[in-house]
Amino acid sequence: MNRIKCFRLILVLIFMTGLIFTKNYKGAEYRTKASYTYGRFEVNYKASYGAGQTSTFFTYHELGSQGINEWNELDIEMLGRYTDDIQFNPITPGQANHEHHQWVDFDPTAGFHTYAIEWTPDYVAWFVDGEEAHRQTGDHITALNRDQKIMMNIWPPAYSDWVGDLNVNQLPFFAYYDWVSYASYTPGSGNVGTGNNFTFQWRDDFDSWDTNRWAKATHTWNGNNSDFIPENCVFSDGKMILCLTDATNIGYTDKVKPFMEYARYEDDTVLVAFSEEITQESAEKVGNYVISGVTIEKAIQQSNRRHVKLVVAGIDESLNYNLVVLGIKDLAIPANSLLGQSIPIQMPPVWNYPLKINIGGDAFNNWLGDQEWSNSGDYGHIGGVDGHFPGQAIANTTDDIVYQSEQRNLVKYQVRLPKGNYQVTLMFAENYFSESGRRLMEINVEGDYITRNLDLYASAGIHGAYEIDVPEVSVRDGILDIHFGNNKDYALINGLKISPIETGIGNSQPFMESQFRLARNFPNPFNPATTIEYFLPEAGFVELDIYDMNGRKCTELVMDSKLPGNYNAQWNATDFASGLYFCRLLVDGLLIDTRKMILLK
Repeated sequence: MNRIKCFRLILVLIFMTGLIFTKNYKGAEYRTKASYTYGRFEVNYKASYGAGQTSTFFTYHELGSQGINEWNELDIEMLGRYTDDIQFNPITPGQANHEHHQWVDFDPTAGFHTYAIEWTPDYVAWFVDGEEAHRQTGDHITALNRDQKIMMNIWPPAYSDWVGDLNVNQLPFFAYYDWVSYASYTPGSGNVGTGNNFTFQWRDDFDSWDTNRWAKATHTWNGNNSDFIPENCVFSDGKMILCLTDATNIGYTDKVKPFMEYARYEDDTVLVAFSEEITQESAEKVGNYVISGVTIEKAIQQSNRRHVKLVVAGIDESLNYNLVVLGIKDLAIPANSLLGQSIPIQMPPVWNYPLKINIGGDAFNNWLGDQEWSNSGDYGHIGGVDGHFPGQAIANTTDDIVYQSEQRNLVKYQVRLPKGNYQVTLMFAENYFSESGRRLMEINVEGDYITRNLDLYASAGIHGAYEIDVPEVSVRDGILDIHFGNNKDYALINGLKISPIETGIGNSQPFMESQFRLARNFPNPFNPATTIEYFLPEAGFVELDIYDMNGRKCTELVMDSKLPGNYNAQWNATDFASGLYFCRLLVDGLLIDTRKMILLK
């Protein structure tokens, strides 16, 4: 009898423990049953959008008796808070991170792209759409010598400084995986990869769950705010879909209405950001938007399918306005409809130039204090931890206070600015290391790298001020974007100064879009359709053609006179074979640009 009571008590405790440790969110993980040592691991996927969560592709060694001393892991992390960044990270014995944030000229959450990891005894390299983006060598790479499984997962980390804050109203999140392939490392005798040093072994197109090759995970860990459940790994329409949900509405189902995140006015347009992708029909129906006292002339859905640009007339920037939206539908089946929402329209900030920001520190004199970027803010850092060195004497400057604070391990710094040309000065000081080679970083400003391997100690010594002047930065979308990448240790910045470029008569010179432009097609790679955007600063006769890799013209998309403005054209390549194609834009017979496009079937 006592044994029976004891057994029942154990069952109760087990049940209660399960209730206690069950988490509010449900994620998913898909992993190979086999393990691999070295090779080329490749994936085509569309990451999940939204702060507070990440969708991944990685390899991982399951730990044995030595615990974290066996740690071997190679990561591609898509943090949903970023729309122009990918995190690469080899994690080595002792669970040592060597992360690098890579700027990309596309939104990983808006379309499918191909990513790869090459792992050899001598190097690890990461690839984006077939081009090498980052490489690491050294002792930490040679320590990656244990067999690893291929894995993909979606989960909400507990670390908001890394991934941002999860908005539960934005659930569910979905990441879409089209295919995964593996090639073994066979130096000197392969058929794919760098130097043909890898031999293709297999590819899974995710038409269904291959139970011989893959398993669905059912675990969690400290720092993961979700449990992995098999129901959140779904196969549909030739894709493997990983889902992050609440505990009730699990699986590939969406019952949540889209909502507006913010609305911003600039230059007779209002940019409206929605929480998820919406239908083009509802996005571009002018009657779905109301601004009292203002005429809405046109609604144009942007390429990420989450943003809509309203062309408006009659806004007075000295007044306050609300945008009312109704009838917006998401892409779920059946669609969820936003029946009505009103939010204030943010007006452009009015700055006193030169604009000075004490990054990592407080406001003083004519310097603004640092802050975290938000949808309602006008400037701030994304990611990062502030550091302080009060009273530290700084050489080569009279602005010691600025260099005594810093923001380190940040990924981006953003400032809302009117469209125009600016002189930007970035301010740095090395307050940790007293030898060169200990900190190396790269910095990208508005899509251009201004430094690829900055060593602050080598440039200015310890506690020495160092500035990088960028003489002409064109801000075209109303936000100055500065992106930081860690090459060794952590990137940092201490201060920022911004001034509009002056004309000869002393007035600030606004930037006017003056260049013809052919944008990157979206999505790319694609199957079977893609959208090609182009801009005309003046009227002209437009020819937009598609050619194959042998120079043969495949189709004429546009052959017509056009007025100035933004345009897009659709190409449906259903009748064409997989491969590399080229899109060519001519205006009045002059070649403007050519773009590569990859059709993958």
